[in-house]
Amino acid sequence: MVDRNRREAEPASRRRGQGELEGQVLAVLKDAPGPVPVAWVQERLGGDLAYTTVITILTRLYGKGAVTRERAGRSFVWTAVADEAGLAALRMRKVLDAEADREAVLASFVTALPPNDERLLRELLTGLVEEAPEERED
Repeated sequence: MVDRNRREAEPASRRRGQGELEGQVLAVLKDAPGPVPVAWVQERLGGDLAYTTVITILTRLYGKGAVTRERAGRSFVWTAVADEAGLAALRMRKVLDAEADREAVLASFVTALPPNDERLLRELLTGLVEEAPEERED
């Protein structure tokens, strides 16, 4: 008789990191030839992800503004709006939007950056300021 409670020689399944599956779904959608159905995404992700899991991830990404969807018959086809970096930026924005003192949060964030990241942020901001049209209210 086989003891079903024993789990010998079964490899421990690797748990994905937070947001890892979302990043994988976005990468698949970025490679899509256009709007695609859930089954297309599921097939390209490989592995044994359930159809409902893929729908759940797409729906979460839709709620975050990282993908769009449009009706195609009785279901939807999906398109990426953001890439993994864009998704991370959306997460950061959500955290910032939840705080009352934006200035304090941004100041703490910048002062906690390693020197190279702070330099990069300053360069990016300088580039944005130089490219932005004059929209100041005096």
